[in-house]
Amino acid sequence: MKRLVALLFATAAFLLVMLSPLDKESLGFQNTTNTSIPASPAGPHRYRTVVILPVFTQAAYGSHGFYQFYRGRCSLKCLTVQIPKHFTPSYVAGGGLDGILLHQNATYVTDLDVDKDPGILGKYDRVILLHNEYVTQKEFDAIVHHPHVIYMYPNALYAKVKVDYDKNTITLVRGHGYPQKSIRNGFGWAYDNSKYEYNTACDNWHFYRIQNGYMLDCYPQLVVENDNLMLDEMLLL
Repeated sequence: MKRLVALLFATAAFLLVMLSPLDKESLGFQNTTNTSIPASPAGPHRYRTVVILPVFTQAAYGSHGFYQFYRGRCSLKCLTVQIPKHFTPSYVAGGGLDGILLHQNATYVTDLDVDKDPGILGKYDRVILLHNEYVTQKEFDAIVHHPHVIYMYPNALYAKVKVDYDKNTITLVRGHGYPQKSIRNGFGWAYDNSKYEYNTACDNWHFYRIQNGYMLDCYPQLVVENDNLMLDEMLLL
């Protein structure tokens, strides 16, 4: 109930700004759609959002990937895998919000884009992660130093990989019990929230604040497309 009241209050406040001609003009908003993200009619968006598509995680979960090694079914060779050319939404990588976020003027980049140019995130006011479990050190640094990140999936930023651009591969470096079984988060990240990864029902979910954004306390893949309140609250953060 408290969440609903807060959401209604935030929505009402936002609409008040949207309906004020002075504020719209001074802030560069437009009111031509029902989106929750304000945008300027020309030039850069006033409030720009980027989604990082987890192609590294998609690669890690491939049929001859990291999880064959974890299960003892493959040697170290399975810790080097090809990076897919295209991102495919799935339960393990996340996704399914593409159409919704495109209507909110969101831009999409991949792990590769961020690793090649970590400064790209500085062009955006808000970063949304999916299940970006496997990232490089440069990508990790760029994400955790951005001031406004929404971590939609628990277990993001869990293990460190490196990229071989000549071979178009990633290799696991550290994390997920490698190279020592005692190692969990490969970055020693204080905000690791992997404990929520197996809460897939998402009953009584909520976004909680961390140093550089918000985290969801459940794994939303089975419910997010049909939970309008969850989507609305995410877009208001």
